[in-house]
Amino acid sequence: EVQLVESGGGEVQAGGSLRLSCAASGFTFDGYALGWFRQSPGKEREGVACITYSDDVIKYYLDSVKGRFTISSDNAANTVYLQMNNMEPEDTAVYYCAAEGGNYCYIDYVTQADFALWGQGTQVTVSS
Repeated sequence: EVQLVESGGGEVQAGGSLRLSCAASGFTFDGYALGWFRQSPGKEREGVACITYSDDVIKYYLDSVKGRFTISSDNAANTVYLQMNNMEPEDTAVYYCAAEGGNYCYIDYVTQADFALWGQGTQVTVSS
């Protein structure tokens, strides 16, 4: 079965850190774009970070998380991570990982419409 399962969400105080994990099954990462998105109540889902395995590995970060969040992967474990440091209350959201075959991470944007495979989401709450 092809699926993504997120874990690692929770509650943290402002300035703290969390690491989200997304375990993939049923496919390998070669040739795929892997993204993290988030959605807060009343807001549209936005792309947070993305990594794509093409000839040149491309990474995308939302401006507001640059320097604080890092996307990485362990291909042997078929898992993609989102390390979140120096977190802010504005980071509070449900975080989703997503995957799609092809090069759908661009230097300056990522679009949820390009991704067909989604995890169930994990809640992240940052208290002030």
